Amino acid sequence: MQSEFEQIVERHYAALFRFALSLSGSEADAGDLTQQVFWLWASKGDQLRDRSKVKSWLFTALHREFLNAQRRRVRFPHKELEEADNELPTVPSMVTEGYNAAEVLAALAKVDEPYRGALSLFYLEDYAYHEAAEILQVPVGTMKSRVSRGIAQLQNLLKEPHMGETGPRGRPI
Repeated sequence: MQSEFEQIVERHYAALFRFALSLSGSEADAGDLTQQVFWLWASKGDQLRDRSKVKSWLFTALHREFLNAQRRRVRFPHKELEEADNELPTVPSMVTEGYNAAEVLAALAKVDEPYRGALSLFYLEDYAYHEAAEILQVPVGTMKSRVSRGIAQLQNLLKEPHMGETGPRGRPI
């Protein structure tokens, strides 16, 4: 015997998928939207008091999910790496050559706090400028500035003569 959820999926999946396809124009996006709507139903469907309105709830939810996805696409447009090449900061080769990860992380720990967070999100966690700016709750321009200043500070720290030397127990001096 099928559960109520399985019955709802079986009854409305095809129509929801067609609607999602008409909105998105892509089978992959339509499948994602449809799946998202059924996930929403599984997590929030019990809040619907009048079960005769399941179909309209599902279609409304799908339309809202589509609009939210469109807003995200406008706000965070997808760019190919070649297109965004001019937006990426250049890292001089002297920074990347001759240092091991432990040395760089030790130097990063000495970078001033606002720059450290920006560098960590941008380089270590691979967030785009706008995503890292949102996380840090600063404007994108401030984020770019912090990354630039953080790189300069990191370079200076890595130039220090005792940076690569270790003391007792292999800890940096």
